[in-house]
Amino acid sequence: MNKGRLEAFSDGVIAIIITIMVLEIKVPEHGDILASLKPLIPKFISYILSFIYVGIYWNNHHHLLHAVKKVNGSMLWANLNFLFWLSLFPVAAGWMGEHHFALWPVIMYGVVLFLAALAYTLLVIVIKKTEGQHSLVVNAIGNDAKGKYSLLFYIAGIGFSFINPWIGVALYSTVACIWFIPDRRIEKAMREQGLIDGDNSH
Repeated sequence: MNKGRLEAFSDGVIAIIITIMVLEIKVPEHGDILASLKPLIPKFISYILSFIYVGIYWNNHHHLLHAVKKVNGSMLWANLNFLFWLSLFPVAAGWMGEHHFALWPVIMYGVVLFLAALAYTLLVIVIKKTEGQHSLVVNAIGNDAKGKYSLLFYIAGIGFSFINPWIGVALYSTVACIWFIPDRRIEKAMREQGLIDGDNSH
């Protein structure tokens, strides 16, 4: 099965998710001064954080699929599961921004982040199983300690949000900062095996 359709479909869904998120930021109906934008600040902060997260997932998803040699039904369903949780970002981000980072919106945002990360981890596991133990993906990602620590941060963020929602936001932001620099493990492994040029960035 050709992986081109899987990549194209995933890219299209992610592009739509970003579009929906920005449409959640409504232009003030009244007022043409800078102060009129003040009520939008929480929504904008929520949008920035979510945009970064979606960008991180798009980048890593691109590198992950670039190393895939074959696609099967299990991988398609695992990918759809990942895209499902990613598609809830606009709802979770919009609710959190609309209610100025109140307790339950922040908790729900963390739950969506956790489930999206869990779904991505499941996708990686399915790809590893499909590609085989000696595949490029397995050699590059290893036991994925970075991904496991991220899941723990999300759980901690959800828990600490009951004390103060901004602690949760801080922990969610910390994970984004950790992943902000693109994960080059797969690209590095491909370069070492001579599958891409040293100056070729995919």
